[in-house]
Amino acid sequence: MRDLTSLQLSQLMGAGWNLGNSLEAIGGETAWGNPATTQALMNAVKAAGFKTVRIPVSWKQYADANGVISTTWMARVTQVVDYAKTAGLYALINIHWDGGWMQPTYAVQATANARITKFWTQIANNFKAYDDTLLFAGTNEVMVEGDYGTPKAEYVSVQNGFNQQFVTAVRATGGNNAVRHLIVQGFNTNIDHTVNFAVMPTDTASSRLMMEVHYYDPYNFTLNDKSTIWQWGAGATDAKATEAWANEAYADAQFQKMKTKFVDQGIPVILGEFGAIRRSEYAGAESYRLAWDRYIARSAGTHGLVPIYWDAGAATENHSMGLFNRNTGAQVYPDIVAALVDAAK
Repeated sequence: MRDLTSLQLSQLMGAGWNLGNSLEAIGGETAWGNPATTQALMNAVKAAGFKTVRIPVSWKQYADANGVISTTWMARVTQVVDYAKTAGLYALINIHWDGGWMQPTYAVQATANARITKFWTQIANNFKAYDDTLLFAGTNEVMVEGDYGTPKAEYVSVQNGFNQQFVTAVRATGGNNAVRHLIVQGFNTNIDHTVNFAVMPTDTASSRLMMEVHYYDPYNFTLNDKSTIWQWGAGATDAKATEAWANEAYADAQFQKMKTKFVDQGIPVILGEFGAIRRSEYAGAESYRLAWDRYIARSAGTHGLVPIYWDAGAATENHSMGLFNRNTGAQVYPDIVAALVDAAK
């Protein structure tokens, strides 16, 4: 473990890429349409210029009634982490949606806290000897399912507690985990909720924590495949096809909030997910997607955030945002790959 603060480490992580819809898929690694992850894929991600891979992981479906994780599954996660390590990538593993058991309510708080401790104790012990190119992220988009509004005090309190539970469990395993770089999440990884409500956990290690948020604004452009919003930013020519509120200045302002609240205080920020879907039904739409991806990656990097693009793989055609052919490692959208990698330099 190098003598690096989390802020110093974050400055080495470059542009990142998500191995989405694979190890977190409910029903098994290939259940959501992706092939089993290979060393060749990780090599291709590295060769493309990415320096970091985020590996979302599901655990509960592989654990018994006592919360003991299957040795077979732990071995598979270890194998994929080793693929990333062999390729020369920083790797982040988390507890992703995982079936939705981590609801931040008083009603399930005790059960969820116990499971967080149980799972992270096993995960951390398994990876105890790994160096600082492996980071742990405690959770993902913690929220009360279906409630996208401003969180109640109850929700915030419980979710901040989840972050503390994670940090405490990992540190207790010792070894390299005593000083491993750990990532905690703002409420629903929403920037405004994070700035307003996140409380950094107490930590026995010094300067070894990071904060994570996600960015998909405006939703109708980035993710809503039923939307007729297909233009974005300064280059937009059709007001009816644009949501001007979430333009370049808005992205800059959002990332500046994270810089002021966290980065400038020595707490680096992981932009754990961002991306926009392809819209081939609109001629010229791809240029706006490219512009959005490039601008968000660049603005994030400029403000001290580590940009990690969301790639769900499987489909790389319309209404998807996959960048690589998961079977061959070939780049399907090399212009976007280049934009992401160059913007984060």
